[in-house]
Formats: sequence, structure tokens, C-alpha cells
Amino acid sequence: MTPTDPTRPDPAAQTGTESHPTSLNTATDPNAATNTEPSTPSSLPQPQTRQVGYAVLGLGELTLDELLPAYATAGRSRLAAVVSDDRDKAVQSALAYGLSEADAYSYDTFEDLAERDDVQAVYIVLPNALHREYAERAARIGKHVLCEKPLAGNVEDAEAIVRACRDAGVRLMTAYRCQYTPVHWRARDLVQGGGLGAVKLIHSVNVQVEPDEGQWRLRRDLAGGGSLLDVGLYCINTVRFLLGTEPLEVTARTHSTPGDPRFTEVEESVSFQLEFPDGVLVSCSCSYGASHARTLDVYGAEGRLSLDPAFDYTSLRLRVHTPDAVTEHRLRETDQFTLEIDHFSACIQNGRDPFTPGEEGLQDERIMAAIYRSARERQPVRLDEHPGRDVFRGAPPERPRMERA
Repeated sequence: MTPTDPTRPDPAAQTGTESHPTSLNTATDPNAATNTEPSTPSSLPQPQTRQVGYAVLGLGELTLDELLPAYATAGRSRLAAVVSDDRDKAVQSALAYGLSEADAYSYDTFEDLAERDDVQAVYIVLPNALHREYAERAARIGKHVLCEKPLAGNVEDAEAIVRACRDAGVRLMTAYRCQYTPVHWRARDLVQGGGLGAVKLIHSVNVQVEPDEGQWRLRRDLAGGGSLLDVGLYCINTVRFLLGTEPLEVTARTHSTPGDPRFTEVEESVSFQLEFPDGVLVSCSCSYGASHARTLDVYGAEGRLSLDPAFDYTSLRLRVHTPDAVTEHRLRETDQFTLEIDHFSACIQNGRDPFTPGEEGLQDERIMAAIYRSARERQPVRLDEHPGRDVFRGAPPERPRMERA
């Protein structure tokens, strides 16, 4: 199947906008405090000849607005080629980023990248159903694979991607940018370091309105599912990252507005609950029909952590509420895509598995399959148990800079 270039809006497409104001304003509340941390020196960019060269597949909105600019600020990574079935767009994009017309490929000529020693990796930014095909094709020509989330549209395809890359001896990373930001790492440190006391409850919401009924994300054959696979995945993966443990059981319900032509093939809304070890109960909601909100709250015995917005590209906001104060952790913005791309490049250069390998994406696919099953059967579904911490993750990334905003 020859793909068309996807328009790839992300749950964080409306960057810089907050879902809703928090209850206390740190600028005016006398009990509010600001917690900052001094920066650590950033790595100088490597010489271009040492950087890992990438071919980016798919020139939709996410690629054009976020990914291609991210290579300009990367230290270990560089853009080496683009792949699209729109020749004019491919050539224009290549020239705009200092490449030549010869660096613009089509999906039919993708295998010609095998002759490019300066292209060590591919970044797949295509509709979910096409991830398997191009990951397998990339692995066959010896290229490492960075794949946009979700890893695939279903468990079977995700398993095939992991297997193909393992058998070919190439590295595979799921592009979970929220596991590489300073804000999310600060939140993880607070959760796992006891900053909130024992964690009891977590609540996360990721909703947005998908107005275009012709969008590929509303087609089951291309997306594999609806809001769960696109925006609900952020709730699942970020909670797993913050806790470092794996859920034991899921319970879920789905709903689509009757007669709405947007949701004839995929679900509009999902509400689901996850039970984690140590009695941590997690409640999440996602939708393609509700006005945008992207929040995550962790409730501990001694305090509450609030991320609002929690999943945007920029303007992430982290607050910790205790009986005595509200502390806002203000950290300087760092390009999230640059962080994830450079981490994968470091792993390629140093022969390590990435922090979010294919197995991390596969685990989320299995959890989402269980959520769909629970909603379909209207009963809880037990998951395979995986004791320990970060059992599906590889080498931790170099910690991003944390400094005053």
C-alpha cells in the first residue's frame, strides 16, 4: 500500500494553551513557593560527520512543524533525507533544511537508502497501520528505527515490529517524548522519591475535538482505533513512567455519540481504570469529542502533584500542593523532540537500548487491547504481571537540563 502524507496533529497541537487555571496562583498566593534547580552544562553539538543521520518518513503536520526544526537544535542527530509520495513537498522540505534534491525519496525508492552510509536511522511518522510495513522495510536494509507512537495499530503488528528489528540487529525506539522532558522527570522524581508520601490515586484526562470526519485517525484501517490509541495512550504511558511499575488489571467503558459521522469506525470517548501494585488506583479519560484538556494529578498521603497542561509540546506546568504551600517547579523549555531524537542517537552511537524501546510501546499496545476487551465484555480484565521497576525500559537518558524559566 502506498501511503499519502498524513496530517499528523498531536494531542498537544494547541501548544502554549492551558486546559484550565489551577486553584491557586503562585504569583499572588502568600503560601506559594517556586522551586528551581540550577542547570547542568549542555553537551556541545558533535561534528556533523559524527552525528547520526536520519531519514524522516512522512511530511505531515507533525514532521513539518516540529520534527524537522528539532534536528536544527540537535547535538547528536542530523537530518539526512526525507521520504514522501509528494515529490514537490519532499524536494521543498529537503532544500529548506540544507539538503539537496537527491536527498528527497519516495516510498517506492525507500530501499535506495540502503546505499546511504550517512543515513543510519529512520523516523517513521505515518498512520499507525503503516508502521509495521516501514519498520520491517527499514530493518531489512539495516537502518535503526525510531517510530512515532503508538508503535502500531494493534498488538500483532507491534510484536512483528519488535521481532523484525531484533532479528535484523537494529535498534528500535518508541517515540514517547514525555519520557524525556525535564518537567516529567521532575514529576517522576517527586513520585518515586517520596515527595508526596505514599501514592494513593492518579487521575489523568486527555481530550480534544477532532472536527474533520475525513481525517485518517477516524479510519479504523489506518488508525486501528480512536481516541484511546492517539490521546489516551499519553495517560497510560505517562502514569507507567511516573510510577515505574506495571498495571495489574483494567476496567473500561467506551462511548460514541449516536449518529455522529466522525465515529462510525472508531470510538469517540474512553473511560478506564488501572490497578497498580501497592494499591495505586488510576482513573483516565480520553475523547475526540470534548474541548481540549490535558491534565494529570497524583494524590499522595502527604501532597498532590498537578501537571496542567501535562502533554503539550511547550508550556508544561508542574505544581506540588501540600497542606502548607503550593510549589511551582519552573523549568526552562527544552525542545522535546530534540531530546528524544538525541537520546536515540546516543544509544546508536554507544550500543545501548533506548529508554523507550519497542518493548515499551508493545506493553502499551497490550494494555490498550485489554482496555478495549474490558469495554467490549463490560468486565475487568487481568493483565500479565511484571514485577520490578522499568521492566520494559532500557538505559535511562542523559538527564535534561533543569534550570530557572
